[in-house]
Amino acid sequence: MPDLDEIDHRVLRLLREDGRRTFSEMAECIGLSVAAVKRRVDRLKELGVITGFTVQIDYAKLGWGIEAFTELRYPGTTPVTEIIRTATDVPEVQEVFTIAGDPDALIHVRVRDLGHLQQVIDRLRRAGDVTGTKTLLVLGSWTRDAPVP
Repeated sequence: MPDLDEIDHRVLRLLREDGRRTFSEMAECIGLSVAAVKRRVDRLKELGVITGFTVQIDYAKLGWGIEAFTELRYPGTTPVTEIIRTATDVPEVQEVFTIAGDPDALIHVRVRDLGHLQQVIDRLRRAGDVTGTKTLLVLGSWTRDAPVP
């Protein structure tokens, strides 16, 4: 685990609040030079603490407003790589979580409408060695945006 100090944590908090924040803005908030902030960010990237920068999209405004989680079950001899391959071959799959216990995987999907969801579930059921599914529709969501501890 990398050794991070309070300034590193402050940099992370600022970037989590706004990943497009400039080094100049962060320098002003933290009380360091722009060059010092850039060195901190570069170091955090090199250590693998910062793995990338992204944008948050309102998918409903793009016509992809339905989200669901689908549990997938497989025979006990199915390799994890096969579970992941099943999901990555379906473009509507946003995330794959392989998990211990029952079920074997939890898949986050995003679709246009319920008919589209049915097609995606049918495609997942036909893929690989899937022995069962259970789908849960997302009614709403909340994400913790609290500062890094």
